Amino acid sequence: MTDTATDSWTVAGQTFTSRLIVGTGKYKDFAQNAAAVEASGAEIVTVAVRRVNISDPSQPVLMDYIDPKKITYLPNTAGCFTAEDAIRTLRLAREAGGWELVKLEVLGEARTLYPNMVETIRACEVLANEGFKPMVYCTDDPIAAQQLEQAGAVAIMPLGAPIGSGLGIQNQVTIRLIVEGAKVPVLVDAGVGTASDAAVAMELGCDGVLMNTAIAEAKDPVRMARAMKLAVEAGRDAYLAGRMGRRKYADPSSPLAGLI
Repeated sequence: MTDTATDSWTVAGQTFTSRLIVGTGKYKDFAQNAAAVEASGAEIVTVAVRRVNISDPSQPVLMDYIDPKKITYLPNTAGCFTAEDAIRTLRLAREAGGWELVKLEVLGEARTLYPNMVETIRACEVLANEGFKPMVYCTDDPIAAQQLEQAGAVAIMPLGAPIGSGLGIQNQVTIRLIVEGAKVPVLVDAGVGTASDAAVAMELGCDGVLMNTAIAEAKDPVRMARAMKLAVEAGRDAYLAGRMGRRKYADPSSPLAGLI
């Protein structure tokens, strides 16, 4: 039996034990963010390059609270609506911190924050050719997932529901199809609202889950972070255990033969 404590996963040559990735936005302050990261057990945090201070020493700096020597920083392109903006943002991130493992997202519109897949694929190709290792936010579309792999994505990150919605995974069928067809890690990104949503993602066979709002906007972010850690572990265990089959009718727990 695989022990979830040693059940690792690998992306772009880097191996991690925690399958939970958390964000660094919407928290009351960096201290609360750091406490939530510790409670979550996460080994990767996403950083919105355009929004979070990582280089100006005259202002509070995230790195003073979350040590990049202990936690892997994953710069992302949150707020980018064109391939050009996303590419430029990640080039700046590489100059600032030397990062090559990055999270790419190119949004289509501000209302839904759904990804623009044409621009996303175009940006992915350029970044991969420049030596970046893009983990890519995308629609829950198995064909788009294949196209991203061909474009050089090192991980596929389909949305479970719109960013920040907390609606949970709306289409388990397509997420499962993406998992079955992918040769790179698949992580649900966006839409998780509570622990049961994270467990569902892992039960579908995903390699991990990324979330921000579900923890940051909880009444007690640190406790929710711990709940998410446990949910991811439980969902992974359930997936490895292999769930029972679904049946149309009841099946008694005790045999009916040989009754007294």
